[in-house]
Amino acid sequence: MRGLKIIFWVLWRIWFYILMAIPILVMFPFLVLSILTESGYPYFFKMARIWAKFILFGMGFYYKIDKSQEMEYQKSYMIVANHTSMADIMLMLALTRNPFVFVGKKELSKIPLFGFFYKRTCILVDRSSSKSRMEVFNRAQKRINQGLSICIFPEGGVPDDESVVLDTFKDGAFRLAIEHEIPIVPITFADNKKRFSYTFFSGSPGIMRVKMHSHIETLGKTGTDRKEIREEVREIIYNQLMAFDADVIKNYN
Repeated sequence: MRGLKIIFWVLWRIWFYILMAIPILVMFPFLVLSILTESGYPYFFKMARIWAKFILFGMGFYYKIDKSQEMEYQKSYMIVANHTSMADIMLMLALTRNPFVFVGKKELSKIPLFGFFYKRTCILVDRSSSKSRMEVFNRAQKRINQGLSICIFPEGGVPDDESVVLDTFKDGAFRLAIEHEIPIVPITFADNKKRFSYTFFSGSPGIMRVKMHSHIETLGKTGTDRKEIREEVREIIYNQLMAFDADVIKNYN
């Protein structure tokens, strides 16, 4: 039985990368045209959402979204969520029509084909370089000034220890939100670690529950409020993760 599971996981992981490639190849000319100018990014974003949904449904994932508050179209936000899976990127793209730009680790730019567009449309950060982190702020500010939203996973990456429910949050997302007085949108992903974690021999098709929380306003806030807002957002996401777990136990019993 274990041997069959291993075969399934290997084939399933290969299938994931095939699904990543298919829509990119089909839309390749249009994707390239959309990244030639910064004004073309909203068109790129629409195609990225098609790409994301194609992968999610192709992998047997279906998502259920509970929204406490809607995002206004063509308004800038700081979107933050817990980070446990590569599928977080696809699910985030599927959630909202508001064009946003990811701030992500530069290592993903090495993935064939996907990396070509990733490094040209996302804000890449080398977390070992203070210079790189400062460049992230400059590029993010430019994107916000263009009317786009920013998406950051404030844990700073996926924890190596998968038993960690929610790692500590870094300051970057909250500093940017306060400086530009844009609302923060906390999002909790309940099942992505179970569905498709970074552990190779793991995962399964199934539901991905999402909670989009009420927005945290930053209008009139200053740098001295950053820590308080950061911890408030982390507590919102952490408490929701606990609530999701409680629901699973309740339904199981």
